[in-house]
Amino acid sequence: MTSAFEPRLLDERPLLDSPAVGSLAVETIHGTDSGPGSPGGFDADVAIVGGGPVGTLLAVLLGRRGHRVTIVEKWPTFYEQPRAITYDHEIARILAILGIDSDNDPAVDYHDDIYYWKNAEGRTLLEVDWASTAASGWRTRYWFSQPALEKRLRGLAAELPGVETRCGWQATGLEQHDDGVLLSCSVASADGGASTETLRARYVVGADGANSFVRQALGLGFEDHGYFFDWLILDVIPNEPMPSDPTHWQLCDPARPTTIVPGGPGRRRWEYMVLPGEDPAELSSTASAWSLLEPWGPTPENSVLERSAVYRFQARWASAWRNGRGLIAGDAAHLMPPFAGEGMCAGLRDSLALAWRLDLVLSGKAGEALLDSYGTERAGHVQHYINFSMELGKIICITDPEEAAERDRRMTAELEASDGTPVDTDIASLGPGLWIHGTAHAGELSVQGIVEANGSTGRFDDVVGRGWSVIGRGANPASLLTEEQRRLLESLGGRCAGIGPAGAGDVVDLDGTYGAWFDSIGAEYAVLRPDFYVGATATTPEELRAHLDALFEGLRLSIPATTNTTNTTK
Repeated sequence: MTSAFEPRLLDERPLLDSPAVGSLAVETIHGTDSGPGSPGGFDADVAIVGGGPVGTLLAVLLGRRGHRVTIVEKWPTFYEQPRAITYDHEIARILAILGIDSDNDPAVDYHDDIYYWKNAEGRTLLEVDWASTAASGWRTRYWFSQPALEKRLRGLAAELPGVETRCGWQATGLEQHDDGVLLSCSVASADGGASTETLRARYVVGADGANSFVRQALGLGFEDHGYFFDWLILDVIPNEPMPSDPTHWQLCDPARPTTIVPGGPGRRRWEYMVLPGEDPAELSSTASAWSLLEPWGPTPENSVLERSAVYRFQARWASAWRNGRGLIAGDAAHLMPPFAGEGMCAGLRDSLALAWRLDLVLSGKAGEALLDSYGTERAGHVQHYINFSMELGKIICITDPEEAAERDRRMTAELEASDGTPVDTDIASLGPGLWIHGTAHAGELSVQGIVEANGSTGRFDDVVGRGWSVIGRGANPASLLTEEQRRLLESLGGRCAGIGPAGAGDVVDLDGTYGAWFDSIGAEYAVLRPDFYVGATATTPEELRAHLDALFEGLRLSIPATTNTTNTTK
């Protein structure tokens, strides 16, 4: 169970806050030019509409695989104000693919403290474990500046010769053809005029926010839960050390539900529910903001009010995520209240889930039908977090004193009846897709421990590798696979690895993570996917081979025969 803290709405711009867009000059960031003369007459393999973190991460992941990507961003300049400020262990694991170490990055904070929910009298209602390392090998919760992360992602994209970013290009038309798409864009000029440009790509991805043009052009509907709350977001930069005990907590006060959390290195955030009858514009004024902050310590003399903005929290998801060669991701596909801190996280998960599928399709290794599982898996996962966020909101956003008193009595009794152990954060499973139902832990995020192999020591992802992996307890399971399975695994860039105590496998399970995990799920083997989710687990070699065949079939593989096989950790 978590809360916080990433306001998201309407093209990722707040209701009462707008960026200084500056000049309408078009910005183009690229390594090499691509145009109609490129292979097959395509300008890009993938056109991505939306240059936020979701679209840019997808572009970097595809660009690193050698694919040509053009990002189309309608805003002429990038938005430099905070929005999302927190991400979880799974996102830290994803960012590590790019070499971003969340434990040792100057733009990222972590606080090994409990997350408290307290009532108006200061009595603790709930304690959530944000002090532990999650099973996936990273800390449960991190705090960051979204503009800094986006700048980092754009820098990584600019280093890739096949990735180009075009700012000031607004998508206005989309045509689908048998072999690709035509994306028409209106391009603003410095003199106030505009021209029309057309991009031809094999696929288009809409990562263009809540009012997604791509979603509408593809005819993909939204399912709306009719859940709306307005909250005022105040981002503060203290000029001097400021007490912050607890580090992150939720004040469940019916007079004004309030959230107090870090905002990334050197920042703090306060979130205040807009009460019935209040004018959001008046509440978000500078004078009102400082008045609300005064009891907590920030003043105009000791702090900078970086931003004051009102957001409307919503709960919606797309009924379908693909139509032909068009797909959607991030806020274009889902909107959730911020109380679980999973909105941006969900979008970055979309990027990774889509990237490895598009890579296989674009490389000719898999059929286009593979893309169907992207939407079914991600929709099921995100619906869990949307529903969970709404349930948290129903607890937090109580303004009736009697109802709040009853909530306090119930939660206090539950806390006193517990053993004193803080509750774990919530973890979702994938929806139906490329994983074997009925096998333990399949469809869930895989564990990650500290291992030793190939002369190195560290997290499994860094030492053994990322991508498709078949792991077994003890001896390397490569010899248990058929020749065809080893061939297909190699063609996918995958590997086999045996994990156990020193001398029992080619990967040493230094902290016992994998031994304990295999014991807990009653399995001897597991198939891990490129997005770190478990594709299948098995207790016998026969089960392992059968499950691997089913996964390969689901991938729609069409890979020519090769002569080598892969049966080692590298």
